[in-house]
Order: sequence, then C-alpha cells, then structure tokens
Amino acid sequence: MQTVTTIGLDIAKSVFQVHGIDAEGKVVIRRQLKRRYVLAFFQKLAPCLVGIEACASSHHWSRELKGLGHTVRLMPPRLHESRTHRPHRGPEPLELARPMR
Repeated sequence: MQTVTTIGLDIAKSVFQVHGIDAEGKVVIRRQLKRRYVLAFFQKLAPCLVGIEACASSHHWSRELKGLGHTVRLMPPRLHESRTHRPHRGPEPLELARPMR
C-alpha cells in the first residue's frame, strides 16, 4: 500500500468523509467513516498532515489527532467554500479544498 501523506477530513454529525493522497498527489484513500471508527482508523496510519474545515467540533478532533502524532491544519470555511464554487456536498469538495499558495 502506498504511504498517505495528506488527508482531508470532512467532519459531520455521524459520518465522516476521508480523502487521502500520497506524495505524488494520487488518491490512496477515499471512504466514509462512522464517528466511532475515526480514531481507530487514524491510529493505524503513519503520522501525516490532516486538513479539517474549521468549525466547533474541529478543535476537538484536532486535539485527538495531534495526540496520535498527526499534524493538523484547520482551514477557514471561507477558503474551503471559495475554492469549490458550489455548496459543500460530500467527498468531491475535499479533493478541491487544497490550501491556496
């Protein structure tokens, strides 16, 4: 299996979307996780960069993932939404929500 270097995590009420890419930018992981399986999933991964859209519960998940050794970056919602040019509806925006340079 290829090494995941960056993960986009879309947090929601009960089902989270995970989108992971390798160093070359190829999609390695694209799946849904229920809330109770999120920490178990990230414990199995080598430490990597995790991007989360900033919201009320993102700070909780940021602390949990940092405790597992991952680097977490919170993205302001205005950056996330402006990059997609459409309402947020599932895994497609995660692919487009890369930080602007």
